[in-house]
Amino acid sequence: MKQEQEEIKQKKEYLKSYERVVRQMQRSELRLQEVQLSGICPATINDGMPHVHNNNDLSSYAVQLEQEKKKYLKCRYKRIKKCKEITDKIEQLESEDEKDVLMYRYIKLMKWVDIQQKMGVTERQMYRMHFQALKNFKMS
Repeated sequence: MKQEQEEIKQKKEYLKSYERVVRQMQRSELRLQEVQLSGICPATINDGMPHVHNNNDLSSYAVQLEQEKKKYLKCRYKRIKKCKEITDKIEQLESEDEKDVLMYRYIKLMKWVDIQQKMGVTERQMYRMHFQALKNFKMS
C-alpha cells in the first residue's frame, strides 16, 4: 500500500511538471515585455531638459531584447515538448474518463470544481476517476 502511494505521488509530480514549465514560460514572457517597454519608455532624467539617448543605449537594449527573446522561445519550446510528452502518455490510458480528468487537471490546469462541472460527475466520482487514472498511468 505504501509503495502504491509513493508511486502515485511520483506520477502526480511528473504530471505537475507541465504546470511548472508553463509558469516558467510566463515569467520569461513578462521579462521580455519589461525589456520591450523599457525600449519604448526609456528612463528619463527629471531636470526638465530634453536629452538625447546615445547609440550605446540602443545597442545594449537590442542585445538585451534579443537575449530575452531567445530565453522566451527556449521556454516556449520546452513547454510544447513537455505538453506533447505528457499528453502522449495520457492518451495511452484505456478509459476516456481517465484521459479527460488527467488532461483537464494537468494540461488544461483546470480547478477541481471546473473539472467536476465539465464532466458532469459528483466530486466523489471525479476523485475516484482521478485516483484510478493515476494508478493506470504509465510514466515510461
